[in-house]
Amino acid sequence: MQLINTILGGLSLGMVYAAFALALVLIWQSTRIVNFAQAPMAMVTTFIALTLIESGMNYWVAFVAALVAGFVLGALVERLIIRYVDHDNHINPVILTLGLFIVLHAVAAVIFGSNFQSFPAPFGLTGFSVGDTTFNLTPTSVFTILIVIAVMALLRLLFLKTDLGLTMRAAAFNQEVARILGVRVNRTLTLGWALASVVGSLSGLLIAAGGLVHPSYMDGVVVYGFVAAVLGGLDSPAGAVVGGLLMGVTLSLVSGYLGSGLVPLAALIVLVVVLLVRPGGLFSTSTERTV
Repeated sequence: MQLINTILGGLSLGMVYAAFALALVLIWQSTRIVNFAQAPMAMVTTFIALTLIESGMNYWVAFVAALVAGFVLGALVERLIIRYVDHDNHINPVILTLGLFIVLHAVAAVIFGSNFQSFPAPFGLTGFSVGDTTFNLTPTSVFTILIVIAVMALLRLLFLKTDLGLTMRAAAFNQEVARILGVRVNRTLTLGWALASVVGSLSGLLIAAGGLVHPSYMDGVVVYGFVAAVLGGLDSPAGAVVGGLLMGVTLSLVSGYLGSGLVPLAALIVLVVVLLVRPGGLFSTSTERTV
């Protein structure tokens, strides 16, 4: 019974990592940038939702408002900051996102405070019961699982079946060629950042549900969500979900049977093994060529 509940808890936790990994996959596929500021951006929009809820607004209205705020924040970050960085050296935008990570933390602490605050859950937090047995699976966990699967399906549809997804990928891979083909690259990149920020905001809301939030509450998710994205492959939404689930179950088993102190080490071992054995991720579609 303990094993079943440990695995169920890992699946729920894995879906949380998968939600954040999907945001990383989206920003990578649409801009070819790893955005380490994704977590504090999501944290800011979560606090916006919490402020609206505490002011008396309906939970779902605040939920949607946070997603809209994420869309606007992502577009503004790309339009006002990222666009003016030298992209010839691919490390420059990444370093800038690390700087944004620090700045957004500081700004959020000033505006929202550094105290722990309770964030409501959309559904119940009591596990389902069968007879006298209570399973480590709650209605809120089921909601998280379903919405992450839905987002994964929508992203696959976007990038594989729509003209918009094709233009986003073209702009990300080669901006000059895309411009020659008539793609409005600047608008496309802005849209990519905005959509990725929406998915990131969703992950922030899912992680906060029924828990405590503060300016650093998503910091740990950055590490595990990034490992999940690398594990599945940064080019694959399905890989992000599978990577998140594998991470969640693995870390849950390590925490339950070996001790929570070994969880960061386990995550590091998973990352190193993946980078050594399959650097592109389990669902990587790239192939090697011999020249």
